[in-house]
Amino acid sequence: MNDTDKSKERRRKVIEDLEKQVGAKESRKMKGRREKDRSIWFGLGMFGLIGWSVAIPTLIGVAVGIWIDNTWSSRFSWTLMLLFIGVILGCVNAWYWVKRESRRE
Repeated sequence: MNDTDKSKERRRKVIEDLEKQVGAKESRKMKGRREKDRSIWFGLGMFGLIGWSVAIPTLIGVAVGIWIDNTWSSRFSWTLMLLFIGVILGCVNAWYWVKRESRRE
C-alpha cells in the first residue's frame, strides 16, 4: 500500500466518522422536534410524580398501621408492616409509570 492509498483510506474513514456524527445529531434533533412537549418541566414533573407515587401509599400505610396499633393491641407492629407494604406498592406504582413513559419514546 503506498502513501496515496493510505491517504485515501484515512480520508474515507474520516468521512464515514463525520457522516455517523452528523446522522446522530440529526436524529437527536428530529426526536426533539417530534417531542416538543417533553421539556425540562416534563422531566421535573415526572420526577415529582414518581416521588408522590411512592410517598402516598407509604403515608397511607403508616396512618392505617398507627390506627390499627392504637385500636387493637397486638404483638406485631402493624405500623411497620403497613409501612413496608406501602413502600413496595409505591415502588411498583412508580415502576409502572416509568415503564409507561419509556414505551412512548
